[in-house]
Amino acid sequence: MSRSPSFSVKPELSLKPDPDSLQRWVVAFCIIRFDLEQGQLIEECYPPGCLTQEEELEVAFSSFPDSVSQHHNRSSIHDCMFFFRILRHKNTKQGNLTSSEIKEIDDRETTSTPKEEKVIRRSRSSGISKGSKYLYGYVFNRQRHDERLKRGGEQKSVVILSHGPYSSVFRPLLQIMGPLYFDIGKKAVEHIAGYVSLWPAPVPGKLMELPIGNAMLKVNLPPAHSLPLESGTSYEESASSMAPFLPNNQSIPQGLFHDSDLFGTFRGLLLQLWLLWELLLIGEPILIIAPTPPQCCEAVASLVSLVAPLLCSVDFRPYFTIHDPEFAQLNSLKEGAKYPPMILGVTNLFFLKALRNIPHIVSVGNPAPNSSRVALASKSTGRIPGKPEGFGLQQLSLKKFSPSSLLNAVKLRRDGPLCLMTEHKEAIWSTYTATTKPDTSILNRLIDAGMSPRVEESMSVVNNEILRRHFLELTTNFLAPFGPYFRATAPPEGSSPFLDPPPLPPFTADEFLTNLSARGAGKFLSKRMRSNWLDLYRRFLKGPNFMPWFQRRHCVAESEQHKLWRQARMKTDIRHLISKMPELEVVDCFNAIERHLLGEIQLQQSGRSVADSAAMCQKLKCDLQAVFNVLPKDMQQLLLLNPQRAAFLQGNSSPELTKLPGRPSIQVGVLSSNSPR
Repeated sequence: MSRSPSFSVKPELSLKPDPDSLQRWVVAFCIIRFDLEQGQLIEECYPPGCLTQEEELEVAFSSFPDSVSQHHNRSSIHDCMFFFRILRHKNTKQGNLTSSEIKEIDDRETTSTPKEEKVIRRSRSSGISKGSKYLYGYVFNRQRHDERLKRGGEQKSVVILSHGPYSSVFRPLLQIMGPLYFDIGKKAVEHIAGYVSLWPAPVPGKLMELPIGNAMLKVNLPPAHSLPLESGTSYEESASSMAPFLPNNQSIPQGLFHDSDLFGTFRGLLLQLWLLWELLLIGEPILIIAPTPPQCCEAVASLVSLVAPLLCSVDFRPYFTIHDPEFAQLNSLKEGAKYPPMILGVTNLFFLKALRNIPHIVSVGNPAPNSSRVALASKSTGRIPGKPEGFGLQQLSLKKFSPSSLLNAVKLRRDGPLCLMTEHKEAIWSTYTATTKPDTSILNRLIDAGMSPRVEESMSVVNNEILRRHFLELTTNFLAPFGPYFRATAPPEGSSPFLDPPPLPPFTADEFLTNLSARGAGKFLSKRMRSNWLDLYRRFLKGPNFMPWFQRRHCVAESEQHKLWRQARMKTDIRHLISKMPELEVVDCFNAIERHLLGEIQLQQSGRSVADSAAMCQKLKCDLQAVFNVLPKDMQQLLLLNPQRAAFLQGNSSPELTKLPGRPSIQVGVLSSNSPR
């Protein structure tokens, strides 16, 4: 395990955690002990009472490896870190809304909320919602082997529960908190909670500096467009860099788990990464089996990161156990029944029998806990002993085409995944034929550092960057044909920005596929995909990832278009605009300005106004007065019968004369109530 950052607790320092501030990052801190009589037992949970009894059980069962490692000395300590993801239960005090409640809210919004307010309402949510669907658990597990104890040892886990998939934050935090707890006990929980409650709210897609004692965590959070909707994602933040447009700054994370070790995890299966990318893209169910929880977690996280910047809507479970309630449902599926779209990371070999009909099984990792990744790769990549190390095409092809490798592949296919019951091997069992060809130019750029673990770690960083950048470009180009459906337009020159913006182009799958077939896959994809590339788009359109991503991207485009038209209203010279309009259009313009003004006022009253809302209200009031001034006197008197409208117009306390071509001069102001009619 990597070395923990230094941390010291000052006895005189007493930080009292603020529960509300803490909830922005952490749901709870748990200390869980494996008890011989009672099993997994939660000793501490701070803040108390934030989990249901069912959630406590799931958290407890998910916080320990399936079995104590036997590859250690008789008296030794073994630490490991991993994370899991479980469904939240609806009867918690933070509970989710039911579908009927959501529909009721949607119906109320449709009937009573102005369109302008609804667009802004969607774009203003921020932070992590207390009604999140999933709970992430980040675990620091310690196994202490001592032959003097019952069963030869004991184990305990320190767990951080959060609504956010912020592995880049909680992994280094656990490196501090885990050892600290085993040094000073439960005081460590209170100290860490105090520091975390002082952190600013999470800002997706930003580099954040988070103080923790005398240490400073500098972490990149995943971008807003990669976070699930139930996490309270802000559309406003995710508009600039969402697929299908390649981001300007590619050093900024574009998806979840950007810090996962993609190269190290799949080093023995590099040629299969393009197959795995397609399986995740179209939402196929995948079972990943590894010898240890850290290895299966890293594999699941790396797979999810492959499809960035696409919003991954496949249910992924980095560490899945037989105690998860979902397992009973999966285990009860009848022969031939379709598995739901999900990625399961497991270490228990029982899953090979229980879920034997799952269509795609991936085996990764090294069963020997003290061996390096180099030894793992030497077994699976077909490299030649004594030769300079590298991942060029020749060495990768050696594994694929050598007679011994061919025989091994045939044997693996014949024996099936159950061969892992006797010996762990890195392999993939799938009948799916990939459309995308492995990119040999990318494979040739990968570097192998040889036998030095320290050099290898730095080379893994380089290789991860090469692979992640390639798949980011691949995914972005795959999504590029959808771009025209998200193209926001500003008001044409000379037109009225007070009208409603035109709707975005409607989408129909058949029309899209017909046009795409006629246009072609494009230069980038045509070099990398086989002739049946259109089938991949068909599968993607039917899969679980497309509609959530498309609808969300569509909402962002609507919000962007709303901003453009709003900016145009701020800049418009109303006198010049209405000077070219016939009288009927001037009346329509008056009504449109009044409608926008009412929308802005409602936003202010509800506390959801944007930064320049006051300036926009003032501008709209002036525009409303200017349009009112050029209307005929009888029309003015008719409009003033509405008290609210009269109040708007009376707000202008400095009457002035407005003279427009072809119309009589009219004094700006309101006729008194005793004026003759």
